[in-house]
This record gives sequence, structure tokens and C-alpha cells, in this order.
Amino acid sequence: MEHIAQFNPQQLTAIARILAETENGLTGSEIGYLLRDCRIPEMSSEMTKWKRLFNAFVEEQNRKRYGNHVLMFITRAMNPVQYTQRPTVFSSRRDELNTVLALCGMQIGRDGKVRRVMKAEHLEEALERAGRLHAALVTRQVHMDVLRFCKAELLEENYFHAVFEAMKSIAAKVRKLSGLTSDGSELVQQAFGMAGAKNPVLAISSLSTETEKGEQRGFASLLVGLFGTIRNPLAHNPKIEWAMSEQDALDILTMASLIHRKLDRARKCA
Repeated sequence: MEHIAQFNPQQLTAIARILAETENGLTGSEIGYLLRDCRIPEMSSEMTKWKRLFNAFVEEQNRKRYGNHVLMFITRAMNPVQYTQRPTVFSSRRDELNTVLALCGMQIGRDGKVRRVMKAEHLEEALERAGRLHAALVTRQVHMDVLRFCKAELLEENYFHAVFEAMKSIAAKVRKLSGLTSDGSELVQQAFGMAGAKNPVLAISSLSTETEKGEQRGFASLLVGLFGTIRNPLAHNPKIEWAMSEQDALDILTMASLIHRKLDRARKCA
């Protein structure tokens, strides 16, 4: 394993304070167990939790001249299996740690493992990075069918392909609900009764009023527009030629989430 550069005292202080936070941090016994599990000698267990952890990190780093042991401790402390009953603790602790780690060119994924990423240049960027996935998953409550298709890409911060996979998830659900085998705008037109396909296979409402019929046409037009402006360009252009910002990706994933919720209520026409 490659040697990780040493963390400076300020970074170690921030990491120790987060992990050993008074109310929701690791307990004293958990800190002791993890230090032993990582084979990090403990200097003293009589001081406050964060100082106890900070001193252990510093002494081990001074002895070995690299910071691998700190990442080992973080990885074992952030093992998701330990948070099955406290998922919000995992999310908040991960976000706080990622704010610090982003300034070091690292990030903790949803699997609890630390990966190298582009180093954040300032605190504002670090804060934005740390909160983006949490915002998408929790605050925006993105539909699970979207995340199921693009989970791996999100973990790798591959927003170009995350959005592409999310768009493919929409087509997959329309095919599953309708029994059709086409794709893209042709699929939408056949499924929702646009253009030549006047009799819809799927309906997102009872279609008993002009308002509901207008909503059906608008929903179908929205899908055609998304396939034309997002899915098709992503499918035919290399990633390097199609810039996908973090904010754009989250907005598109949110739109895909709305579409999935609409499709969840769709019915197959007789």
C-alpha cells in the first residue's frame, strides 16, 4: 500500500474532534477497541476522548512518518455495518469528515472507504463537496430507482455517467410498465399516446378530464425533451466533450426522481 502523506496538526485535531465528538461521537471504549484493532499504541486513556485520539495519531505518525494509520482508523470507524441502527449518525459524521478530508484530496464514500479525489482549494468548496450526496439522498429524497441505477457512478463522483444511468432507468421503467421494447422518444410516444400512437398504453391519471389529458401530454413532452436534451447527447458524445457540473447532475437526478414517482402511479390502459 502506498504511503499517505502525514496529516498536519490542524487536520488531525479536526479529525479527532469529529470522531470523538461529545454527544454522538465514538465512545471511550470504541476508541480503545479501534486503536487496538489498528495497532496504534495508546498514550493515555485518562484525558478527554478527542485529545486521547489526537495524541495516539500524532505519536504513531511521528514514529512511522506517514498517515496511513489515520486513514485505517477512519475506515474502520466508518464501516457502514456499525450504523445500521443509526444511519443519520453515519451521514452526518461522514459529511463532517469529508469537509476536512476534501482539503487533503480525499473523500469517504457511502461504503465507508476513503478514496483520493481532487483536492478542494478552499473551505467553501470542501463544504459543498461534503454535503452534495447527503443533500441528494436525504434532503432531495431522490427516488430509489434512480439511485439503484447510478449508485456506483455516484460513489466514484462520475456525474456524467450517473446522469446517463438515471436516464436509462426511466426508459427501463416505462418498458417494464408498458411491455413495449422500443427506446427513447419512440418509446414515449407509443407508451403515452403521442403523435401517431393515439391510444396510450400507459396513463398517469384517469384521463377523464381535459386537464388530466393535458397533464398526460405535458408529461410525455417532458420525457421526450429529457431524452433529446440529456440522454441522447450523453449516449453519443464522449465525456470530455460534454461537461456535467455537480449542480447540473443533482438537478437532473431530482427531475428523474419526479418522473419515477409519476410512473409509480401510472396505470396500464385496457
